[in-house]
Amino acid sequence: DVENLVKTAKAVELFKGLGAYEDIQKVKDSRNIRRGVGKTRNRRYVQRRGPLVIYKEDNGIVKALRNVPGVETCAVTRLNLLQLAPGGHLGRFCIWTQGAFDELDALYGTQSKPGASKTGYHLPRPSMRQADLARLINSDEIQSVVRPKRT
Repeated sequence: DVENLVKTAKAVELFKGLGAYEDIQKVKDSRNIRRGVGKTRNRRYVQRRGPLVIYKEDNGIVKALRNVPGVETCAVTRLNLLQLAPGGHLGRFCIWTQGAFDELDALYGTQSKPGASKTGYHLPRPSMRQADLARLINSDEIQSVVRPKRT
């Protein structure tokens, strides 16, 4: 089980097995001295963000991953938008443990039942059933009723 990792070497083996060690290598290579005055104010180095490991219960995973550069850990109950999308950029590489993934339905609920932990919270309903707008516009049903393009 991933949440029971205690040693950093085992965690690095896990990342290599998942094919995620390349991202950690990118973080190691990106460590540079900060430009400007910040380096004299105890903010000497800057580096990329690495993978975010989301867990349900800390049985040593935080201690095992704290020395791997760029890797951050977060409990599923404490998820934060700044951790999921640092700097407002969507698409951070997240590694979910099985327990954390199973906890999502209990925490946030599903479309049919509300979550048990967050009272009064309902998942937002999608405003469109078909999310692929280009496919929808270019479909035969829509194109048959649309006026031809003016020239």
